[in-house]
Amino acid sequence: MTRILFFIAVAAAVYWFYRRFTADAKSLTRKQKRRSREVRNRAHGTLVKDPKTGEYRVKKDDEE
Repeated sequence: MTRILFFIAVAAAVYWFYRRFTADAKSLTRKQKRRSREVRNRAHGTLVKDPKTGEYRVKKDDEE
């Protein structure tokens, strides 16, 4: 019984790390694609509109 619980815990940990790894990989891929589009278009950043003030600003890397 103890072995079964141990293997279930190990399997859950492996699954959690796998999901986290794939999410990080997808995030990095999206950032790289955005950067390559900016380079291709000779842009210096992506502008986003602030909903409160209506002003545009350069999008930060950690924003989605």
